[in-house]
Amino acid sequence: MATADQLRRRAQQRKFMIQAVVVAVIFLSIWSAVSSAQTNLTALGITSGFGFLERATGWGYSFSLIERSIDDTYARTLTIGFLNTLFLGTLCIVLSTIVGFLVGSIRDSTNLALQTLSTTFIQFFRNIPLILQVVFWYALLIHMPGPRQAMSLVDMVFLSNRGLMVPMFNLPVTAALGVGLASAAIAALLFWMRISLAKAVILWLVGTALSIAVACFALIPAGEPIVSIPALKGLRFRGGLELSIELLAMIIAIVLYSSAYIAEVVRGGLAEVPRGLTEAGQALGMSSRAIWLQIRLPMALRSIIPPLGNQWIFVMKATTVGVAIGFSDLFMIVSTSITQSGQTLELIAILMGAFLLVNFTLAQLVNLLNARLQLKGH
Repeated sequence: MATADQLRRRAQQRKFMIQAVVVAVIFLSIWSAVSSAQTNLTALGITSGFGFLERATGWGYSFSLIERSIDDTYARTLTIGFLNTLFLGTLCIVLSTIVGFLVGSIRDSTNLALQTLSTTFIQFFRNIPLILQVVFWYALLIHMPGPRQAMSLVDMVFLSNRGLMVPMFNLPVTAALGVGLASAAIAALLFWMRISLAKAVILWLVGTALSIAVACFALIPAGEPIVSIPALKGLRFRGGLELSIELLAMIIAIVLYSSAYIAEVVRGGLAEVPRGLTEAGQALGMSSRAIWLQIRLPMALRSIIPPLGNQWIFVMKATTVGVAIGFSDLFMIVSTSITQSGQTLELIAILMGAFLLVNFTLAQLVNLLNARLQLKGH
């Protein structure tokens, strides 16, 4: 009779053989599909491969963070679309998280009027499809007055049918991106230092301000203003930072929609904090603000972070609805490139790979944050 070790080895061998057969079948299926696609494309006279990335596009689009031209190659145009997606997604994640925490905290309050207001906000915006909200805000903004009749705020911020003009540091785009990366690096460093949330926010604000000051001192020539303020010259505004109508509509719609879901996540996390901890803080004479910042919020974050991470990933994927109003994110750039070049498989592979990279990285960051916030022993 076979011994226990022999039976265990045979079971392991069977499992290995089954796994090897499954991997072989998957590999052969992929190889067959690729070969068939190449044969069909050759029969239709369509070339495959990524050589088209070096060709000029010959078409333009509405928004770009860096300099663009209709003579740009497909590679540069796709890079611009990827940067636009990252910019929009990151901005919406930050804003929707802030608004969501604010609304969720208000709904958790004991004030009936504030509870009703926050509940109405949540039920209204999360029950209207995102694409419908995007189209609504775009239609509303496109019918704003022209630049000469633009709505203004202290003669520094202007809103017209051309977009939103706001003051901006007189820095090149590459420098602004560098400041953003430095701010993210400071946030990551503070995250690993295990300091309190309030101190981390203060240090992050100080570090970001210093990064901006260093960039302005090093890159702005003497005699030029540090801040560029938009001003009407002719039929358009010059100076400052211009947020196009498409970008503005996307920001408003995504932030309102996603913050409604984040607010519910925050409310649920706050509701899970044991009442005994709050009562203990009250017994120690702590104020309501101190109890919320030092007891309720830190404890609630441990249950908030996992579902909050899912919402952040959703926000990044939600940028693809911009194709409905012509916002030049990666999805819209890929769609146009497919129509113009015919390289469908290659461009879809690039789109899938880009979103897989971004969302996988975001998921790993959320996992690290969740692991860091867990209590010891759990």
